[in-house]
Amino acid sequence: MKVHFIAIGGSAMHNLAIALKRKGDIVTGSDDEIFEPSKSRLAVNGILPSKIGWDPSLISDELDAIILGMHARVDNPELMRAQELGLKIYSYPEFIFEQTKDKKRIVVGGSHGKTTITSMLLHVMDHLGIRTDFLVGALLEGFDCMVQLSDAPYIVIEGDEYLSSPIDRRPKFHWYAPHVALVSGIAWDHINVFPTFDNYVEQFKIFTDCIQPNGCLIYYQGDESMQGIIDNLRADICAIGYDMPDFELANGITTILNEGERFPLQIFGDHNLQNMIGAKLVLNQIGITDTDFCRAMQSFKGAAKRLERIATNLTCNAYKDFAHSPSKLKATVSAVKQQFPNRKLVACMELHTFSSLKKDFLPQYDGAMKEADLALVYYSPEVVAHKKLDSISKEMVAEAFGTLNVKVYTDSDALVADLRLMTWENSNLLLMSSGNFHGVDLNAFAQELIH
Repeated sequence: MKVHFIAIGGSAMHNLAIALKRKGDIVTGSDDEIFEPSKSRLAVNGILPSKIGWDPSLISDELDAIILGMHARVDNPELMRAQELGLKIYSYPEFIFEQTKDKKRIVVGGSHGKTTITSMLLHVMDHLGIRTDFLVGALLEGFDCMVQLSDAPYIVIEGDEYLSSPIDRRPKFHWYAPHVALVSGIAWDHINVFPTFDNYVEQFKIFTDCIQPNGCLIYYQGDESMQGIIDNLRADICAIGYDMPDFELANGITTILNEGERFPLQIFGDHNLQNMIGAKLVLNQIGITDTDFCRAMQSFKGAAKRLERIATNLTCNAYKDFAHSPSKLKATVSAVKQQFPNRKLVACMELHTFSSLKKDFLPQYDGAMKEADLALVYYSPEVVAHKKLDSISKEMVAEAFGTLNVKVYTDSDALVADLRLMTWENSNLLLMSSGNFHGVDLNAFAQELIH
């Protein structure tokens, strides 16, 4: 196939482009901005555009497919040229579905835990020698690309609920038609697209309606919003709920108990243990036993930026995490405090996404960091203005979080300076953001503080 990517520089888009190039397809692409690591990875694979910008002359009737990324606009000149020529224009998820029609599709959805659960599935399948393709939202240890398309009989897909493309306003996970689906829970997100919680929940109802005939839905039974969906599920779909496993916590090590055997883990936290049981139930559907699953999970270190330990000494650990939504924030803070109850926990988070910086959404953070001994919240007024949102104040943010342990910063240098003044003996540091606190190298900074 000859495939052209409009907006090839995106995280998901450039990984799909690399996957197709490795599969033997002829791949071209364009973008008006390409940042690292996309730029270097495209260059290494020989598909970095020779110039930055849009060029309609790249679009011809020799192309078999156009893949359109969310970064492009509806008036993109390359898109308009492709429409004039009547070329087939795919959104990213539509193309994935077309490429995987003959596979057994396992799709992980939910407002939180998707990347971690998908990582668990891939780790266990790889450990057991089960060939599978995949689409995941982060670069995983042991994998050099976020997408793989081959002749494997399975594909494991992280089912994002965000929009498919500028001209396809359906959530991505509505495309995938899973044979086995998992929903980890529902907590309002992407409020710029889904203006009400009910509207957001409806997208998950549609997702479960897309499950293949006689398929299976694995779901977290502690989520109240899932109950209405389960009550109205098609009769042919098998629904299996999950919750916490039996486990022990001693000396900072979490051990799960299964059929009389003990399996010490490298991960911890209630949310990760719940994620793990969800992943186990998914893999039960393709014949993997509980014992084989638990043995394989002992070597699982977690997904990147999901409670990833980035510095350590005898009395202190530093972690970074992608947590930014209220539910993710609360689960991550709680996990570290429960794992190390006798250590002081300094939890830092950045309000960085559209939802998190929206004035009307801030009250959702009430109590989200109450388990931290010290909670430091940073946001950039310049980012708020860039996103064309109503301005917010430090006082407004502090009131929204609602606990006395919270201190709010609008200057990342001031936050960094305060952290440098602290002593870290018998303490843990948690850095949470979908960004980087205005240009901080989190790994290097954590190493500096602790060592």
